[in-house]
Amino acid sequence: MTIYTPPLRDMQFVMHEVLNVTADLQQIPKHADMDADTINAVLEEGGKFAAEVLLPINRSGDEEHCVLNTSTHEVTTPTGFKAAYQQYVAAGWAALACDAEFGGQGLPLIVNQCFYEMMNSTNQAWAMYPGLTHGAYAALHAHGTPEQQATYLPKMTSGEWTGTMCLTEPHCGTDLGLMRSKAEPQADGSYKITGTKIFISAGEHDLSDNIVHLVLARLPDAPPGIKGVSLFIVPKFLVNADGSLGARNSVFASRLEHKMGIKASATAQIELEGAVGTLVGQPNKGMQAMFVMMNAARLGVGNQSLGLTEVAFQNALIYAKERIQMRSLSGVKAKDQAADPIIVHPDVRKMLLTARAYAEGGRALMCFSSMLLEKEHNHPDEKVRKESGELLALLTPIVKAFITDNGHIATNACMQVFGGHGFIRDNGMEQFVRDNRINMIYEGTNTIQSLDLLGRKVLGNQGATLKKFGKLIGALVAEEGVNEKMAEFITPIAILGDQMTKFTTEIGFKGFQNPDEVGAAAVDYLRVAGHLVFGYFWARMAQVALRQIAAGSTDPFYTAKLQTARFYFAKLFPETATLMRTARTGSKVLMDTDAALA
Repeated sequence: MTIYTPPLRDMQFVMHEVLNVTADLQQIPKHADMDADTINAVLEEGGKFAAEVLLPINRSGDEEHCVLNTSTHEVTTPTGFKAAYQQYVAAGWAALACDAEFGGQGLPLIVNQCFYEMMNSTNQAWAMYPGLTHGAYAALHAHGTPEQQATYLPKMTSGEWTGTMCLTEPHCGTDLGLMRSKAEPQADGSYKITGTKIFISAGEHDLSDNIVHLVLARLPDAPPGIKGVSLFIVPKFLVNADGSLGARNSVFASRLEHKMGIKASATAQIELEGAVGTLVGQPNKGMQAMFVMMNAARLGVGNQSLGLTEVAFQNALIYAKERIQMRSLSGVKAKDQAADPIIVHPDVRKMLLTARAYAEGGRALMCFSSMLLEKEHNHPDEKVRKESGELLALLTPIVKAFITDNGHIATNACMQVFGGHGFIRDNGMEQFVRDNRINMIYEGTNTIQSLDLLGRKVLGNQGATLKKFGKLIGALVAEEGVNEKMAEFITPIAILGDQMTKFTTEIGFKGFQNPDEVGAAAVDYLRVAGHLVFGYFWARMAQVALRQIAAGSTDPFYTAKLQTARFYFAKLFPETATLMRTARTGSKVLMDTDAALA
């Protein structure tokens, strides 16, 4: 049976000992009174909800799936899902980080992200239903009219209504400039939306009273390509002037996808047949509004893999301590047993430590990114808002792609720890592998994220934002450069930081001559950048652990943190050397292959 212990101690370590988030939050007027005790208390209760309510229905939901009634187009979620959602709403979890203006609790975004990590660990498929709503809320909060906000945001804040994002069409995925959905203006100022959208997560279900679809479509006079896309609110049920629900709109699910994983999440094909919609923002400027939702979703997807990495590690660790198999190569360890627990074997430890290092490194990056998002939107200093937004834009593709790639590595490694018992359903490990696999694909495949990082976020401004992150590394190197105890953590990131400048310049120069060079190097480049970022946070975590030990702490938590940091820099970080070498081989060995791919 799958177990889960909320990683509250590590969350507290990252937030309060490494990042000191309360000091930053207290600079923001609406969080001026925020303290660590409040954050910790909320997350402790959130961990209970995840472990006690969501975990018990994770496997059953995976086996039961969602069911579509093709006559009524209604979807029934697995047993227990609706009851869990009602408990989620009743406890106020939906309103956690939403503005008080719309009925929210106004807590910091980092609290919501940590809460969602725990829900992703225990039931990623269930967490997607309320999770999509946060992105839709953010888009309407940023670009909706006061009337739209008054109509939709209070209900979405309370959780009475949920939201979706409707982008993908059968003939186009990430290339949204190819979309064909149409929006016809009506005399009353509304629009009739017609088209087909596919792969719509939480597109139809029985959890909430209404579903607020945010739909991309084209106006009749729209220019071609991405510059001709507009965004519309298309509710499942029309909303009357008094806020009550009216007639059923002409938007419905025509099928549910049969998927490799997240089977309890209703991934719907949505048909719009003259559905009534209202314009969000300006005509032909839909991507500006939708990107608010998409960027939030990309951080959320990284958080999904972080959650799965954590729960996979916890279960593999328990199994490795209990399962006996062979004897240790260095001599018998469990003399009272017929064989030794498999945790004595070096490669088993490598797999376990890989998962732990990627989980804890990912948690530090996720918390840091959440604070950047908070400061970008709410800090009183315009300069801080601007710089936070720039740095977050750089890190977003790394959060999405690097953490999900690592989740794939880690969940597979943890399943491997179980051997044959991991490949069967009984222990739950294969579900973590299956559920994680989509995270590398949706919200822009990880190749798209790599192109975004290298092409737009780095080369697009001649590495200016990358240099800003480099200053963070430089400050840490300057602070700890003469500390011998920190050398094993500082030296690798200092060297890679210097190498990144030359590496980036080289790729950029080659790409100027031949754009395919950027495409050929991008995936390797993102992974190098990901290790540079993880390396920075692992060095900071090691710094805190060493200081606590030097101050006399005997808490084994700090010893474990140092051991994991040493493993990360010794066994995982050196991958960067190979990646830079393969990135430099260029595009010819890929593009001059017509015969091989004939």
